Formats: sequence, C-alpha cells, structure tokens
Amino acid sequence: MRDSSHTIIKLNITLNNIMKKIDHKILEIKIKECLIKNGANDFSAESVSKGLVETSLRGVDSHGIRLLPHYINSLKNGRINGNPKLDVINTFPAFVGLDADNGFGHAAGFKSIEIGMDLANKYGISAISVFNSSHPGAMASFSLKAARNGFCSFSFTHADSLLKSYGGKNSFFGTNPICFAAPRKNEEPFCVDMAPTFIPWNKILESKEKNETLKDNVAVDAEGNPTNNPEKAKALLGIGNYKGFALASMVEVLCSTLSGMPFGPHIPSMYGSSIEQNRNLGQFYLVFRNDVNIHSDVFNEALKIMSDEVREQDPNNKNQPVLMPNDPQIIFSKEREKKGIPVMKNILDLISIE
Repeated sequence: MRDSSHTIIKLNITLNNIMKKIDHKILEIKIKECLIKNGANDFSAESVSKGLVETSLRGVDSHGIRLLPHYINSLKNGRINGNPKLDVINTFPAFVGLDADNGFGHAAGFKSIEIGMDLANKYGISAISVFNSSHPGAMASFSLKAARNGFCSFSFTHADSLLKSYGGKNSFFGTNPICFAAPRKNEEPFCVDMAPTFIPWNKILESKEKNETLKDNVAVDAEGNPTNNPEKAKALLGIGNYKGFALASMVEVLCSTLSGMPFGPHIPSMYGSSIEQNRNLGQFYLVFRNDVNIHSDVFNEALKIMSDEVREQDPNNKNQPVLMPNDPQIIFSKEREKKGIPVMKNILDLISIE
C-alpha cells in the first residue's frame, strides 16, 4: 500500500518553495489594483481586497486570498458586475432591502454594515436584506466592522447545496454560515463565525490543492457514506447531526425566502455552473446597539471580564489553554501582521509581485 505521507511531505516542501510572505498592507493595495485593472470600481475593489486580506490575516485561508483567481475570472466573464449600483429599498424605517446588482458579495456586505450602523444609531436596531448578490467570502469581515465601531451584529449568507440532509443521502441546503460579533474593552471584538458543517466546502478544495486527506466524519461520497478522500467528497456533514441541518435551514429562510432569491439546489453552483451566470445570492444583516439596558462601556467591560474568566479556567491539557471564540484568529492575526501572509505563486503572479 502506498504511503501517502511521503507525497504530502514532498508537496509541502514544494509549496513552501513557491510561497512568499507578504505584508498585509501591501497585499491589500496590490489586490485592489488587480481588481480595478480587471473592471471593478473603487468601492468594490476595496471591499474585496479588505475582506480577502483580513480573512487570510486571521488564518482562515479557505476564504481568503486563495479565492482571488476565481473572483477575477467571475469578473472578467460577467458573473460579477464590477460596477454595481447598490440600490437601497427603504421598505421600513429600520428594515431595508439592498439590491446588490450582481456585484461582489463583499461590496454588498460592507455597504449593508454602513447602512445598518447609521440606522441602528438612530433606531437602536436595523436589518438589511440583500438580494442579487454573489459570494461574500467570510462573514466575519462584516460583523467585525460593526463591532469595531461599537455595535453588535449578525451576518448571514446562503450557498449552493452542499450540506447532507439529515436522514438523506444527498444535500439540499448549503454551508450557510452564521456570524455574530460584539465589542470588548481593550481588545479585539468577540466573534463567532461558523458554518453549520464541520468544515467549509473551500476546505475540500484546499485539501485537493495540497493533496491532503480529510479528517474523519466531515464529508460523504455520492452514496452518503463518510469519506476521507477530498476527490470523492460530494457533501458535508452537519455539526450535531440534525442541529447543523436545522441551522442551515434557518439561514436559508433569512437569505433566500426573505430576499426572494433561489434556495438550496436551485442556487447556481459556485464552481459547477457557467462562469457567465449570475448566482443571485441573498445575505441578511442585523445591527444593533448594546446600550438598551446598560451603558455601552459597561457592556464592553463585562464582555471583557467574561472572556478573561473563561480563559482563566483550568485546561484539560496544560499546553492547550481554554480559549474564547475568535482567540485563535486573533493569535493568527498578530503573527501574520509581524511575518506577513503566505501567498502562493499563482496569486503573486496575478497581483504582479515577484
């Protein structure tokens, strides 16, 4: 039997040779320039570059800069409108719609948070239902922006059908992520950003690129049986079995039924459909103030105290401290701010960095 570990070791050596670590500020500038060169307007290019770089900075490489070639391809072939008219539909005072005009999901996301903060500042809470959008990357980029400005925020999007239905062989709902962020005193915001599956589908693609096997019980093949082979993976398993499936269905209601967009298997596949076809995705954002009962400063300090008390708990393993959600990403960010973000050669070539 062939020992695949030797193949993986050799491949990792090769990858290290063709990777280069780039300062995140330089990377953001170069990605923005590349997007503008390929037809994106300034706001769209800035939104995408900021979202992708911050995501890679936080160590979420599956949704970071590795997506740039796909986005450029979508932009050049008409799937994504690089110069959208982001039209606000003022249906209710604090609950509005946003027509993303088939532009980048990142542009719709950051625009929604800007609108949401303005409305929440006035009414205490706001909601934005986005339609005619595209893939927005990691939702943390949007909720974190609100949290860094003193607001709490939920961010949701749906995706093409990739989550195995509970009790079924096939998928129906997507890896529909749920994100929540809130401000904390004297440190980065609290943030939960998770799919209702053990891994995102982009992790499958990343494993194919690196020739890595998958962990146990995260994906299934065409017959609904667990597989460790990313080449055979056809769907992802939900966290907590029925609970992950249920969470995905909830997000689907918020992002498709509410927005009037297609749902589940009716959504054009990110990689399997024509690159000229719009995907018509929906997103949903909820932004609210944290001073409904107490002063904002009291909220921020209380969340800081809670976080510290969680971290001070005795760990099962002395080498693995108890962490709050977002702590690993904060650690990654500090490390990559110092040493740079690892960038593959195909991305370096695309953004003209030698």
